[in-house]
Amino acid sequence: MQSRKPEPQQVVDIAITWLGTPYLHQSSVKGAGCDCLGLIRGVWREIYGSEPAPLPIYSPDWAERGSAELLSQAAEEYLIPATKPEPGSVLLFRMYPSSSVKHCGIMINQDEFIHAYWSRSVSRSAFGNWWVRRLAATYNFP
Repeated sequence: MQSRKPEPQQVVDIAITWLGTPYLHQSSVKGAGCDCLGLIRGVWREIYGSEPAPLPIYSPDWAERGSAELLSQAAEEYLIPATKPEPGSVLLFRMYPSSSVKHCGIMINQDEFIHAYWSRSVSRSAFGNWWVRRLAATYNFP
């Protein structure tokens, strides 16, 4: 288990190894299935060993309305807030202004991030205006 903050390139390198993993809600098994949070959990395990807390049940609905901000609360507790996205940063997205933060990914370079995309797989996506407008917060691994 690592005791110091990982280098950003280490986070990127680990995230890239998850590319092609099929989407599977609430899963986190490289090559077998994961969702967006499962990707973050898997990278965490490869860096630190075990996960810091048990996973609560959560809905797959990106447009879910309500006041519960489980993903944001977990990020605040276990990650380090960052002022801007950089390679290795964890990105949190709010898909609609009135919805909870329900999606996340890892920045891999200035123009791309990796995320588990519903009904597809862990993929690279351009970090273009569509995603930038939905960015709710940025964090780094501790």
